Amino acid sequence: MAHGGPRDLGSSFGTAAGAYAEHRPDYAREAVRWALAAAPGPRVLDLGAGTGKLTATLLALGVDVAEVVAVEPDPAMLAELRRALPTVRALAGSAEAVPLPDGSVDAVVAGNALHWFDMDAAGPEIARVLAPGGTLAGLWNVLDDRVGWVAGLEQVAGPAAVGPRDTLSSWRAATAGAHLPGAGQVARFESPERAELPHGQRRTADSLVATLATRAGMLVMPEAERTAVLDRVRAYLGGRPETARGEFTLPMLTCVLRVRRLAP
Repeated sequence: MAHGGPRDLGSSFGTAAGAYAEHRPDYAREAVRWALAAAPGPRVLDLGAGTGKLTATLLALGVDVAEVVAVEPDPAMLAELRRALPTVRALAGSAEAVPLPDGSVDAVVAGNALHWFDMDAAGPEIARVLAPGGTLAGLWNVLDDRVGWVAGLEQVAGPAAVGPRDTLSSWRAATAGAHLPGAGQVARFESPERAELPHGQRRTADSLVATLATRAGMLVMPEAERTAVLDRVRAYLGGRPETARGEFTLPMLTCVLRVRRLAP
């Protein structure tokens, strides 16, 4: 059973900022390059940046990105980002109140965060800070449930640990027909484009259990129920030949929705 409403879930990560930073994956570089390919310049805002997983991938692109600004509302997540990436300009703020001037960035990206935004308020803010022709891109790391043991993991773990947008099939269903900025901003943006690019994360059974424990639904779950879910997942992984011994690569994709802001 899932616990907590969207607001509770979206604000739950700060309680596990250290574990989130340790166990959540980075983003496929080719997916990030694709997200930025249509941007008119190299100034990038990572919105809802969390502990800096996407920010770090942006920095790894080097000359493709000249300036990265990270904005994050949760103090614990922001502190973890600043600790890990001390040279990045990291600001307290939210998608609904972005602390940047008008037209100051060429791209806004959000890593596993866009679905938490209140797009009625965030859509106008994103349009405001984007330069004409600028790009908004949402990126999601998802499990490749076309792989048999991954599909089995989804069934064993349940929706709190592997929820909407956490697998390729559920991401496709959740984003079908989506227009990123929200209905009130349709006239300001082109129709979305999408890409699904291969990714993976080296895990052991224990570290994969630790990763699933950082999911929002798990963080708000009563402790006894949470322990039971994680024990069930650990037993499943221990019984699968792909995951029972040592390290393995968790099959993933980085999925991207990208839209371009129209000139006024």
